[in-house]
Amino acid sequence: MPEAPHHPTEVAGSSAALPYRIACLCDLRDEHGRLLLLRRVKAPNLGLCSPIGGKLDVESGESPAQCARREILEEAGIDVPIDRLRLVGLISEAAFEGRGHWLLFYYRVMGPVLVPAQDTREGRLDWFHLHEIDALPIPETDRRIIWPLVRQAEPTAADPEPGFFAVHIDCTGPDLQWAVEQQRPPHG
Repeated sequence: MPEAPHHPTEVAGSSAALPYRIACLCDLRDEHGRLLLLRRVKAPNLGLCSPIGGKLDVESGESPAQCARREILEEAGIDVPIDRLRLVGLISEAAFEGRGHWLLFYYRVMGPVLVPAQDTREGRLDWFHLHEIDALPIPETDRRIIWPLVRQAEPTAADPEPGFFAVHIDCTGPDLQWAVEQQRPPHG
């Protein structure tokens, strides 16, 4: 008898629905174009490097941009006005680490910021050039899918505004599968 198709809201071996979480990721750059990353000391992504960010406060009705601003203040210690944030990507991940689904809003802070490298309660903040990221310990979804899309959305000399992407990543099986659902590179 053929196996029933695996639905992304099911955990292998059960029919329990996974929780859906909404979060933001924040792309901050310094005057040298380096990216601020956090080597996490907490799950998810324990021991891995990722942009700062966190879950939306859904109980208060917080917007994704408000969440990004709050997370930047909490994790980097700087207050970035919402008008400096640009939505660069929407990332949906089905069954990430088998624990839950994620909808991530990827924001880029326009213009350089000044944040010292430091240890925080979330992990170690440090600056890296974009070309250094592949050598860092990062989640496989980031390495294979998200960072290549971020690089394609990089602003150009002709267009200082970043591009945009929307991607769905299916983490339910042994092999990652993904579909870029929308993409607009910077103009020029």
